Amino acid sequence: MERTASIKRTTKETDISLSLNLDGTGDFEISTGIGFFDHMLSGFAKHGYFDLDLKAKGDLEVDGHHTVEDCGIVLGNAIAKAVGDKKGINRYGYFVLPMDETLVICAVDLCGRPYYSSDVVFRGEKMGDLDTQLIKEFFYSVSYAAGMNLHFKLLFGANDHHICEAMFKAFGKALDMAVALEPRCKDVPSTKGALE
Repeated sequence: MERTASIKRTTKETDISLSLNLDGTGDFEISTGIGFFDHMLSGFAKHGYFDLDLKAKGDLEVDGHHTVEDCGIVLGNAIAKAVGDKKGINRYGYFVLPMDETLVICAVDLCGRPYYSSDVVFRGEKMGDLDTQLIKEFFYSVSYAAGMNLHFKLLFGANDHHICEAMFKAFGKALDMAVALEPRCKDVPSTKGALE
């Protein structure tokens, strides 16, 4: 069974098409008009072994907010669709990712209930052409659209680029663990019998 999803979302602010394969090899083709954001999403796909094709056109003449937020919504929707009924998955995933002076923890629960928590605070206002405030908006949108608990903890870090990149890569690794199939699990991994 292929665990894939293709989603198109068009509003007056953005036009986004996304294809996701949870059981891929880390191939990616990403174009959002925001170079640093493309770089972060590439790390997520590569290190999570997700095949990700994302094309986004947004009102960047305003700023990057709508583009980044809506990409989060579409990615979250794709994750929820691709993982399906969640039978046989691990459900939980976590990763501690080092990147030079930085150490970030990411933990995921595909429980069906959205929640986002992070203690990461960036020092600068921008990384490349991406507003640092939009990192929270992106992950918040992913968590709510996917119906997942998503937590980040910064243990060490001084460089905004390293911290942000560690977050995206750790999220890819944690999500890969959460969606992985556990051969001992024959049903939904919940005593309630449902993850929604």
